[in-house]
Amino acid sequence: MLTRLRESPFLAKLRHFGSQLKPSSIKTFALLFAVGFSLSLTVSACTPTTQQTNRTTAPTSAATSVASSKSQESNVIRIGYQKYGTLTLLKSRGSLEKRLASQSTSVQWVQFPAGPQLLEALNAGSIDFGHTGEAPPIFAQAAGAPLLYVANEPPNPKGEAILVAKDSPIQDVAGLKGKKVVFNKGSNVQYLVVEALRAAGLKYSDIQPIYLPPADGRAAFEQGNVDAWAIWDPFFTVAKRATGARILKDGEGLVANREFYLAAKPFNEQYRDRIKAILEELQKVDQWAVTQPTEVAKLLSPELGIDVPTLEEISRRRPYGVQQITGEVVTYQQKVADTFLDLKLLPKPIKISEVAQVTKQ
Repeated sequence: MLTRLRESPFLAKLRHFGSQLKPSSIKTFALLFAVGFSLSLTVSACTPTTQQTNRTTAPTSAATSVASSKSQESNVIRIGYQKYGTLTLLKSRGSLEKRLASQSTSVQWVQFPAGPQLLEALNAGSIDFGHTGEAPPIFAQAAGAPLLYVANEPPNPKGEAILVAKDSPIQDVAGLKGKKVVFNKGSNVQYLVVEALRAAGLKYSDIQPIYLPPADGRAAFEQGNVDAWAIWDPFFTVAKRATGARILKDGEGLVANREFYLAAKPFNEQYRDRIKAILEELQKVDQWAVTQPTEVAKLLSPELGIDVPTLEEISRRRPYGVQQITGEVVTYQQKVADTFLDLKLLPKPIKISEVAQVTKQ
């Protein structure tokens, strides 16, 4: 059930950028804005869930200033997480809650289907901390979201891929010319598609991009309505095992596919000790997970509704470890941002260095 809708500051900023675009760019921006609006509906609707002891509906952007103010005055940390990642493990183990209990601070967990939705909530003041892949914070920064990169996980290029049906005649990326490729707009896999096409001597305009979130993307893929699907774990491995889909190209040699930890700037300025606690507990979970892939799978299976063997495969392949932001990582992120700008998918130039908490070497 939807609440009464109001345009969030995030979408207002996008609309402002659209008014400044050249006529040739209006069509592209219109699609970007439409996707942004749909994500805003997702956050405003009763789809994300939060958890302290019980699950409730996440706050909408209509109550942004009030929610943000209350959070900063109270002993509650609001953490946005996606279906898979170290934050999911941290939530399942409950170690952060135990650490913060002595400070009378609780944790509120808010689940999102993908990074763009999570960052819309961060921009709206509905969460304080979260994680996404490489692309979502780039689009969010361009739209004025008050985010800060505080840490990252190691590169995981094999954690995402372009899939084709097992009986597809397409044998390489060059075979995607003129074909329909589905993926979540503004996500890591969009950059994977761009780089894979470039390596094959094709342009982004050589394919027909279809923008759908993971669940809808899988449906379109299985029904044969698209020719290929670019997707990340755990959706990637689940679909591959369930459908027998072939990996046309994963990210190896093309993209880093890092997971970033991001904080709202106001929260970082006021509660750096809390961010430090989150990152330290994440590191402890990573150190445990790297040697316990089977236990990781057993822990997450009830939470995610995915069978243990599939999750164990993902865990064994995935690198673990919380890392500080370095100049090299900022340079790579800037390359991703510049690529989207060149494709006229980003409304204006941005500087990653302005929102990255870089470790001095």
